[in-house]
Amino acid sequence: MINPPIPTPEIDSDVSEEILLDTLTDHDSVEREFTVEQRTQWKTIARRFSRHKPAMVSLVVFTLLVLFAFIGPYLWKYKYDQVLKKPAGASNDWIRPSWNHPFGVQKGYDVLALVMRGTQYSIRIALVVVVLSVTFGVIVGAVAGYFRGGVDNALMRFTDLMLVIPYLAAVAALQRNVKGSTWLYLSFFLAMFAWMGIARVIRGEFLSLREKEFVEAARSVGASAPRIIFRHILPNTIGPIIVNATLAVGAAVLGEAALSFLGLGVKPPDTSLGKIIEVGKGKATTYPNEFWWPVLVLCLISLTINFIGDGLRDAFDPKQNRVRA
Repeated sequence: MINPPIPTPEIDSDVSEEILLDTLTDHDSVEREFTVEQRTQWKTIARRFSRHKPAMVSLVVFTLLVLFAFIGPYLWKYKYDQVLKKPAGASNDWIRPSWNHPFGVQKGYDVLALVMRGTQYSIRIALVVVVLSVTFGVIVGAVAGYFRGGVDNALMRFTDLMLVIPYLAAVAALQRNVKGSTWLYLSFFLAMFAWMGIARVIRGEFLSLREKEFVEAARSVGASAPRIIFRHILPNTIGPIIVNATLAVGAAVLGEAALSFLGLGVKPPDTSLGKIIEVGKGKATTYPNEFWWPVLVLCLISLTINFIGDGLRDAFDPKQNRVRA
């Protein structure tokens, strides 16, 4: 006896669509839960840098210093070149810090306005020095590392020669004959003796990268040497370039301050932190506000730049273990 077929219950089409949608939704949620988001190289670098607490704090402080230097003069009531007259009946202590002059007065000028102007010029000088020195140093290092041989020997011997020259004395000798506005000339002179370190770093990077497979592939398709240098190899050295450029900012600020303190750097009508320190050094004990405020700002710039450079170095170095990605 043949058993009759068991009737299959009919499923409403609306119910089946709802079940299908629920199944797909559950599958998507599970997939999202177990999918690891792929990070780009720059996201990884940014994450590492953000984990470096001294670098992050220094970045905030340096940003505030830049705002203080470039925005502050427009908000402060006194100008850096505004001559202040002694109030009637006031004693000699009117040049000390007060509500009207938080940093005091130096030779008739508001010290806060002077420090803002000096910080602005010091940062300008440092940025010009870094742009010029890094550009020239990268070109020298790239050419020497890629071509090797006689070109490498000639460029590196010239680099070694520049390294043994006492740059402060050389810049002072070049600067002493400059008349009028001097900050831009000083920037050029400092840059002339600030490119050697990054040139040697980039040369080492190119000596390693020129043997990689992607460079051999570029050569095999007939790419020219300039194209290989600037299109294929140079982008892979951006990490060391950024780190060295950041550290060069601090070195340029200190170099300018040292020359200006000796009276061999920035000259009136220009000013800088080193120049303000040089003017106030004679009153470091009697009226310390004229001396120590620019010293404090100079130290903050130097420290923050070095901490930022340390953070960038750790972020770009894939072999470092100090900061986890």
